[in-house]
Amino acid sequence: MIESSVILIDSNVIIDILQNDRTWANWSLDQLACYNHPAVNPIIYAELCYQNTSAHELDQILTQLDIEYSEIPRDALYLASQAFRLYRERGGLKTTPLPDFFIGAHATVLGIPILTRDTARYQTYFPKVELIAP
Repeated sequence: MIESSVILIDSNVIIDILQNDRTWANWSLDQLACYNHPAVNPIIYAELCYQNTSAHELDQILTQLDIEYSEIPRDALYLASQAFRLYRERGGLKTTPLPDFFIGAHATVLGIPILTRDTARYQTYFPKVELIAP
C-alpha cells in the first residue's frame, strides 16, 4: 500500500468491480487496494448514480470499498473550462464540458493521480496528471 496516497478513482474502475467484469474486476480491485485514500468527485459520483437505485445505495457501496467523496475546487472548475475551450478550438463537437475535463482538472489542481482504464482524453488535455492504467 502507498502511504497517505490520495487518488481519484474513475467510474469505469468502480463499475468493473461492481459488475465483476471478467476482464477487469481483479485488476481494478488490486489497484484500488494500493491506495489509502481513494476518492470520487461529484462528476464520478453522478456517473455511478446511473447504475444504482439511490444515493444511499451508492454511499453504502463507496463506504464498503473505502472510497471517499471529494468536492472539486474552484481552480479545477476553471481549469476544466479551459480544457473545454481547447477541445472546441481543436474541432470538438460537444457543446458542454465533458466529465473527463472535470476529473482531469480536479486531479491536476490537487496534484494526484487518476486510476482509470480510459486514458485518451486525460493524456490529451491533462498531460501532467499521472494515470494509473493497464
